[in-house]
Amino acid sequence: MTLSRSTTFLLLATALTLTGCKPDAALKKGEVLDKSTGPAASPVIAQGPTGAPVDASQFSSIRGTIHFKGAAPKPLNIDMSMDPGCAMASDNMVEQYVVAGGKLANVYVYIKAGAAPSTVSASATPVLLDQKGCKYTPHVIAVQQGGSVLFKNSDPTMHNVHIVGPNGSAMDISQGPMGQPQTQQFSSPRVMLPVRCNNHPWMNAFINVAPSPYFAVTGTDGNFTIQGLPPGNYTLAAVHEKLGEQDIDITVKPKSTTKADFTFTAK
Repeated sequence: MTLSRSTTFLLLATALTLTGCKPDAALKKGEVLDKSTGPAASPVIAQGPTGAPVDASQFSSIRGTIHFKGAAPKPLNIDMSMDPGCAMASDNMVEQYVVAGGKLANVYVYIKAGAAPSTVSASATPVLLDQKGCKYTPHVIAVQQGGSVLFKNSDPTMHNVHIVGPNGSAMDISQGPMGQPQTQQFSSPRVMLPVRCNNHPWMNAFINVAPSPYFAVTGTDGNFTIQGLPPGNYTLAAVHEKLGEQDIDITVKPKSTTKADFTFTAK
């Protein structure tokens, strides 16, 4: 007897429910990293580095490019056959250095110092971190302090989101094949907080929680833009998961666009 395509997929998904990142007997939702409800919605009140109100017409921006010097390591070819659901993935290559035309992606850029405590609430729309093709995507994300991440499983196999934070705090969310997405809030600043899957060791991602609304993550063009910044003196940081952090001091003038480039060198 020949099974139809839809029947075969249903049988596979049912079987994989028992074999993914964690067995059913171990499914649990552990202690979350951040338990606070975050800042309530409030009117936007612009402040400069000293905390004094700033006319919005004086706002400026920072634009730059993250350059990469040297030869990037080759992507890793991952054997995903241990899980039939992952073996169906169209791409089994994993890149820790995403470089195109000498420009570096997946770099978290943010105002590290100089910004006054923000009165701008985090966006109510969560940032998506999907599990697709047995990879986390995007590989690097960022949210403002008090913002949320929506964890989704788009695969026909079991996954879990495992994060270990400071002082032993942990988050452990198991998600069935194409299961119900779950949202988690992050109330404390974090830099390159690692996300792992317990049983798919090649799966990893990084979550950044910015202390202010002034941050960005570079795409494949290596470019970033930070907008709506009051004039003042700041420390701008750029962080890569393997190449570390670079900081520069920058002066932002009223109603202007300040250029700020970084160059990372292959190790």
